[in-house]
Amino acid sequence: MGFKVLEMVRPFVSIIPEVSKPERKIQFREKVLWTAITLFIFLVCCQIPLFGIMSSDSADPFYWIRVIMASNRGTLMELGISPIVTSGLIMQLLAGAKILEVGDTPKDRALFNGAQKLFGMVITVGQAIVYVMTGMYGLPSELGMGVCLIIVLQLVMAGLIVLLLDELLQKGYGLGSGWAIIGVVFSVCSNITISVL
Repeated sequence: MGFKVLEMVRPFVSIIPEVSKPERKIQFREKVLWTAITLFIFLVCCQIPLFGIMSSDSADPFYWIRVIMASNRGTLMELGISPIVTSGLIMQLLAGAKILEVGDTPKDRALFNGAQKLFGMVITVGQAIVYVMTGMYGLPSELGMGVCLIIVLQLVMAGLIVLLLDELLQKGYGLGSGWAIIGVVFSVCSNITISVL
């Protein structure tokens, strides 16, 4: 039964963009370059404020978890790597508990990874809607439906960028195995750098 669940996801997985595996061995210098480009994109997104939000002097409810999730309040990286981490944990738990049966073939692993990425996008959309509707950026009644929709779309597009950057690193183009390590290290370093400046 578990395998059929993954098969039901197959048509939806095809609509999510993906990074292809490198056709040749990536040299160390090129991996450093791709990692630097990825970190630069992440840093830029951490500094671009969301359009349409109302500034707030209130305390940040996610202050202590932002370092772990590599997020930055009020910017495109508001959600950080939390959708990736959450989808990865849940999918691995479901596979480990044999609720989802994942075969050993590369085709089955690719389907599992695609389902994990699709689940990450669903979590991103859900988190974006919850953030907007709970008044994280101002009361939805004061913002208006159009502005709320624009904020959600910004967060979803930023989440898609993070998913693709993570996949770029996981496929072997960069150093490390993804955002679990690099995102947190970069978040800590950028917070230290910004506070010094």
